[in-house]
This record gives sequence, structure tokens and C-alpha cells, in this order.
Amino acid sequence: GERPFACSVCGKSFSRKEHIGRHMRTHTGERPFCCFTCSKRFSQKVHLESHVRIHTGERPFVCSTCGKAFGRKEHIERHVRIHTGERAFLCTACGKAFSQKVHLENHVRIHTGERPFRCSACGKAFRQKEYIKRHMRTHTGERPFVCGVCGKAFGQQYNLIRHVRIHAKEKPYSCHLCEYRSNDSGHLRDHVTAIHLKDYPYMCKYCGKGYLAPSLLKDHEAKKHCSEYDGDQ
Repeated sequence: GERPFACSVCGKSFSRKEHIGRHMRTHTGERPFCCFTCSKRFSQKVHLESHVRIHTGERPFVCSTCGKAFGRKEHIERHVRIHTGERAFLCTACGKAFSQKVHLENHVRIHTGERPFRCSACGKAFRQKEYIKRHMRTHTGERPFVCGVCGKAFGQQYNLIRHVRIHAKEKPYSCHLCEYRSNDSGHLRDHVTAIHLKDYPYMCKYCGKGYLAPSLLKDHEAKKHCSEYDGDQ
């Protein structure tokens, strides 16, 4: 259809005047819609309405399959795919399919090598927003993950999970070359280094698994430890 309203900044065109007015705020940074509870501001009214439900607890979008309720429409749309098994977002490079667009976008960066999230403190770049949020705690010292048993706090969730196993006496890390088990991946790495390294010289620094060739090790780390591997690049 006809789009007579064109943006003077980027040239994007719109069919209705109110649409271009809303779009212009992406250039001006204007946020005219204010939350009366916390004073957070938004560029669009629909975003404010969605935000307000955080304070009110309102969850108007209910899943007809399991009854779970959501405060935002896009959240229930994403949730429903758990029941349908739909994977609508396909990677054109390798054919892998995803149920959420954000997961596809994160995955595609494995192929492109793009790292759009850069740390302002040290310049290190990351593929995913979640990775840089986790990394920033190394600079801020924030420790949001607290052990419910002893109160010890950690900057990373996986460190808390590993710590809790001390209380539970779990030993989920097993040596693939012998019967040794540990509750700490670092202890498993030490074991493999001391006992098996001469037979398998290329060792995974994340889980301790050994390989005969460096190419096999690289493939293993990229597939099995993608988040840690990404952060080390």
C-alpha cells in the first residue's frame, strides 16, 4: 500500500502519520511515557503498559494448554512453542532451527564471527548480551548468586551450582578414562592432567576431557562449552 510519510533521517516510509511520529523517537531518543511507580520512561505507550504489569502483577495472557499466565503478549507467543514444538527460525548457514528469533540471532554469530557487545571497561567483545552481563561482574564485583545453605555469594551462576554440590555431596563430573568422579570440574581437570595427560595430550580446560588432536579438542570446546568458549575468544 501507499506510504506517503517518509522519515527525514533514515528514509523509512510509513502509511500513517502516527506511525512516523512513533518511529522518529528512535532517532530523537524522546521518551514521553513515564511510569508513575518507578519513573522509568518509554518511547512508546505500549511499552509503558507492558512495564506497568511488573508493578501490578497483572498477567492477562494465559496459555490455553497449561494455564501459565504472562504479562506480555510476546512472552506467551514464545511459551506456546514449547507445546507445539514449532521451530520457526531457521539458520540458512547450517540448517539448525530455533523456536525463538533471539536464539537464531545469537547462533548466526557463530558463523559470522560478529561480536556486537563490547565491554566498556576492558574492550573485550562478546556474541551475546548475556555473556557481557556475566563478564561485567568481574569488573563490578557484583555477587548476585547466594547459597541458600551457607550464604556464600558468587558472581556467576555456574559457580553457585558447583558450590551447592558440596552441600549435596553430588559428584556429576566423571572421568571418561577411568572411574574417578568429582563435584568440581577443576578437580577433574587436575586428575586428567596428573593421570592421563601423557595418553591424551590435548585437554579441555572446561571439563578435563582429553583428545589426541588439537582439532578434535577445538570442535569439542565449541560444541559442548559454547558460552565459555565464546568468552575466551
